[in-house]
Amino acid sequence: MVCIAAFIILCLVGVFVAILSIFRRDIGRKYWAVFKKSWGCVGKKVTLQKCETNFKDDVKNSLLSKVVLKHPKWVKPLGTAIEVGSVLIVFITIWSLVESIKALLAIWVFGTCNVSQPESCALGAEVCGIEAAEPTNPIEWTGRWFSEWGEIFTNIPDRFHSWNAEDYLVEPYSFATQYQDNKPLAVDIFDPGCTICMQSYRNQKDSGFFEQNNTVLMVYPIELPDGGYKFANSDLIARYIHASDLLDTDYTMQIVDRLFTESDDNGVNYQAVFLGASREKAEQLLQEWLQDFGASKKEIEQIQRAALGDEVTEIMAQVKTMVESTIHVKGIPTLIYDGKKHNGLYRP
Repeated sequence: MVCIAAFIILCLVGVFVAILSIFRRDIGRKYWAVFKKSWGCVGKKVTLQKCETNFKDDVKNSLLSKVVLKHPKWVKPLGTAIEVGSVLIVFITIWSLVESIKALLAIWVFGTCNVSQPESCALGAEVCGIEAAEPTNPIEWTGRWFSEWGEIFTNIPDRFHSWNAEDYLVEPYSFATQYQDNKPLAVDIFDPGCTICMQSYRNQKDSGFFEQNNTVLMVYPIELPDGGYKFANSDLIARYIHASDLLDTDYTMQIVDRLFTESDDNGVNYQAVFLGASREKAEQLLQEWLQDFGASKKEIEQIQRAALGDEVTEIMAQVKTMVESTIHVKGIPTLIYDGKKHNGLYRP
């Protein structure tokens, strides 16, 4: 292990040596001689051949030469420490390579380098993550680590097949604008409480995306592992939207547009208002909106009853299954259009 650890360290040091050798070529020549010897040893290890012991001894002797003269009794324990340190260096290097490969594959497949905690990945798309429960013991952590590899490999085919938006609809549904026969279909999966979803919606609206596509608004409130919801009142807004669709009204697009683009009398964006409102206040505000949109008192009562009813609960369960199990979403917003699945913030 000493020769492999030395090779790893030499590879890392090589960058600095390359710069120094510009000014001191003798340093570069000495380094290259040691590196070739190290590479020869590693090559034999990889092909299961016996490594030259002299290189291993050279490394250890160079590290222990000063200790031998001053503290001879320290040589044996320090030699053991070098062996243990070499094993750790090799293990950490291999682990880092494996984790790097896993993160790159996860970004390619899901748009995030962390399958279970998408928002913790700084390299992926901007998303509101669908987080998994944190492991509470080493056994659970190990199980999650292997299950994440399984998810990655299972979903690699998603990168190659054509995404037809019509295959991922849950009825009933509404569009962001009036439906037109000559437009392609798109699906926009969002959470009413997700600020990135709000920005994505604004980008879509400002760039003319809704004018170019018949965009289905698939509302999906992110559920936490403990059964609650990630954003306050997002499930209530989702229920009113599903109820509006169920009763075949035209209020869904107005609810979503006001939520994401308008502010109250105090200049506070309505999304922020709902995030800080009590359940009762949030429902009262939704009913006021429906009245503003032209709903009669009877319609409002019907939407309220439907929103809290079993049929809407079943629709929400179907959306959850579609988003998590069929589309394999790890973070939202997620868009399906132009034959592809697009993860994270929409950028024109």
